[in-house]
Amino acid sequence: MNNKILNRCPVCEHEMIVTNLACNHCRTKIEGEFLPSKFCRLPQEQLEFIEVFLKCRGSIKDVEKELGISYPTVRNRLDNVLQSLGYGVDRTENLPESTDRQKILDALEKGQITLEEATQQIRRAKR
Repeated sequence: MNNKILNRCPVCEHEMIVTNLACNHCRTKIEGEFLPSKFCRLPQEQLEFIEVFLKCRGSIKDVEKELGISYPTVRNRLDNVLQSLGYGVDRTENLPESTDRQKILDALEKGQITLEEATQQIRRAKR
């Protein structure tokens, strides 16, 4: 039996704890109060995203291809996972829109613009 650990009470919606652990091999049982990991609290969709992200070794471009979604969508999903895990997400207001930044970086990667031109374009977009 491999049911996912419930993290919220189905009656009152409060956080649940694990009170019993058992070994399938030797049948040892331990009772107490154990908190599930942060990852147990994530919705299935976020767990699946994390699995793809790790499989792609953190390459956002590879995650885009694997899931068939855009760069901004990958970034948003990653930010949502980080927030769900309790980490603050630094979304600097002064930076240009991520889609604009990505277009500039793509042009730089393809050799269509120089590093200096890319830097200037990003600075202009900040204003």
